[in-house]
Amino acid sequence: MTPTPAFEPHRFVSASGELGLFARIYPGEGLPLLLMHGLTRNSADFEPLIPYLAGRHRLIVPDQRGRGLSESDPDPANYRPDIYSADMFALLDGLGIDRVALIGTSMGGLMAMLMACLQPDRFPAVVLNDVGAALDPAGLARIQSYVGPGAAFDSWEGAAARCARINGEAFPDFGPEDWLAFARRTCREDADGRVRFAYDPAISQSIKGDQPDTVPPDLWPLWDALSAKPVLMLRGELSDLLARDTVTEMAARHSGPFEAVDVPRRGHAPLLDEPVALEAINAFLHKHVG
Repeated sequence: MTPTPAFEPHRFVSASGELGLFARIYPGEGLPLLLMHGLTRNSADFEPLIPYLAGRHRLIVPDQRGRGLSESDPDPANYRPDIYSADMFALLDGLGIDRVALIGTSMGGLMAMLMACLQPDRFPAVVLNDVGAALDPAGLARIQSYVGPGAAFDSWEGAAARCARINGEAFPDFGPEDWLAFARRTCREDADGRVRFAYDPAISQSIKGDQPDTVPPDLWPLWDALSAKPVLMLRGELSDLLARDTVTEMAARHSGPFEAVDVPRRGHAPLLDEPVALEAINAFLHKHVG
């Protein structure tokens, strides 16, 4: 396993000016990349990918509010992609970054589409990881079933077992060491010595109901607004959130460069260190970012 390089911790203030947020910054020479995680994850989720991009690009990898080392929001109604996106603009503005390519996993991909619509000239290319202009109800229901308050674990092995129960179908080839590494990226050890998922349980309120707040009601206008922008779509072959038919329609409605790649033996969502994913990402960035 390739070791993950060290990052520079960066503290910044939310767009509302009320919350202290956190990001990892990995130095690099090329155009910066902003990497945005999914609903229940945090900046550590990109650790498998970082070694392959660090140095070539400056990597900005934030914890969204309520995740990782970022403060939780006292009002759960603020756990929404538009609020998160405003935080990302505050992060980029504070760092003086005018142009940056986007890589978004799941919820982070929804944010990438929204941000690229709001400031299209700022984002020359977008990589979407297992998320698109329509979300399969089966995948949403699965996510709804496990997000929220949960028991703490007495050990990292207990946390790994829980991660395996939640995500086993998405990573059928994982063994005990893989699940332990997954848990260490997804959970944290609190002062009491117990292990908990590294997110505010209140984010569950944003994913409730037939039309969750964390998912805009109609994503197709967002997608159509990006019709000329280079996009790489990575889909887990076993994904229950992003259907192949959705990818096909997205391709048909896109006039600009569009590449779609299925990642074998992965569900929602690929880690992005898979050989197929790495080859696609490297080729796409080389072609459209430099």
